[in-house]
Amino acid sequence: MNKIGLIIKREYSTRVKKKTFIIMTILGPILFAAMMIAPVILMQMESDDYKKIAVIDEARMFDNALKNTEYIDFEFVSDKYFDSATSTYNLTQAKADLKESDYYALLYIPHTAVQTNRGAVQLISYQQPNMGLKMHIANGIEKRIEDIKLSTKADDLGITQQDVDEILMVVNTNINVVTTTLDEKGGEKESSTEIAMIIGYICGFLIYMFVFMYGSQVMRGVIEEKSNRIIEVIVSSVKPFQLMMGKIVGVALVGLTQFVLWVVLTIGLVSIGQSILLKDYKMSEISQNTMSMGSQLDESGNPQDEDAMKFEEMFRAVYSVDYVTVISLFLFYFLGGYLLYAAMFAVVGSAVDNETDTQQFMLPITIPLVLGIIVMVSAINNPSGSLAYWFSIIPFTSPIVMMVRIPFGVPFTDLFISMASLVVSFVFMTWFAAKIYRVGILMYGKKVNYKELWKWFKYRN
Repeated sequence: MNKIGLIIKREYSTRVKKKTFIIMTILGPILFAAMMIAPVILMQMESDDYKKIAVIDEARMFDNALKNTEYIDFEFVSDKYFDSATSTYNLTQAKADLKESDYYALLYIPHTAVQTNRGAVQLISYQQPNMGLKMHIANGIEKRIEDIKLSTKADDLGITQQDVDEILMVVNTNINVVTTTLDEKGGEKESSTEIAMIIGYICGFLIYMFVFMYGSQVMRGVIEEKSNRIIEVIVSSVKPFQLMMGKIVGVALVGLTQFVLWVVLTIGLVSIGQSILLKDYKMSEISQNTMSMGSQLDESGNPQDEDAMKFEEMFRAVYSVDYVTVISLFLFYFLGGYLLYAAMFAVVGSAVDNETDTQQFMLPITIPLVLGIIVMVSAINNPSGSLAYWFSIIPFTSPIVMMVRIPFGVPFTDLFISMASLVVSFVFMTWFAAKIYRVGILMYGKKVNYKELWKWFKYRN
């Protein structure tokens, strides 16, 4: 056991001192934090881009429909391009003037826009307009056309605009479906399907990435020592099984170290980024205020602050997840999945002399991992279905698929069977791999196939 500890210490210290480990440990949190903060920065950069838009409105009905914002300014130039002799608008001249003007785009609304619902409005620009601008214009025009048609219909029916507004207030209903989960003791807890989907997908994908990345490190380490003939010196002092276990556990500790550093550094960077981007706001105060404001209703029964309600829902959804359970089970399935596959990677490394020859043996390892990712997508949509259930029990795919199911809530029996199966499979795979490993690490210069691996497994010394 002391020899295994020495091998673990050597594997760990050697790998954490490598430049690649240090670089990835630094770059990883930066990339993760950038993925979280970049959308906010991009939105701010996008919103800061001031746009002035010229509008030709043939029907002269949309003056109040297109609302100016802090970054979008609509200027109606209908009179400038109206030809009184022909009673038409000179759109050709307006397009020609656009290039020399300070307008970002020209919005042309023909009179037919009131009668037709498609293909009538043109947004002309020398650049591709963004989706936000198009949606802002479309929503304003659609709302105005809707009001015109409702007003016309109201006149035909002999009712006032006030009656129409009251009808619309009654008809327009916004339904918010709040999910509540019950435990076996009858307790209730508000949950969020969207948050569970996001957490499950991230956890499943991270396990796939970590298992493949660190498992291949075991394989490359064995190939390197074997090709350099260092392995012969090492096995003269330790048993092959001790060497294999030392490598597997050593690399596992490297993976855990890097994962913990990624989590801590990412949280730190995101917190710093939030404090810079939201320096005028204190999130703790916002959360407390919105929690209290969101449930307050005015006399008509409507929320006093719609933004406060959204904040309240967001915070409830985030805090509804049992993060202690998720993180604990993530670490278990990460270690269990890694140990299972690392033993298989060690066998591949012992069977070949260079990485080029590993392709033929990588297929049985790669297929279950890729299959787990494929099933993960289906499990997100139906975490309690039979497909998600069985692939969360099968040890070769359970580390990925089960992590998708956990945020949605998994029965204790399913979790116990899955965890027990993973432990038993790891023990069996380690025993199986050790019997091949002890022969394979001393074999050089011979092309190995699956039949040869079976001979190594049955070999007795």
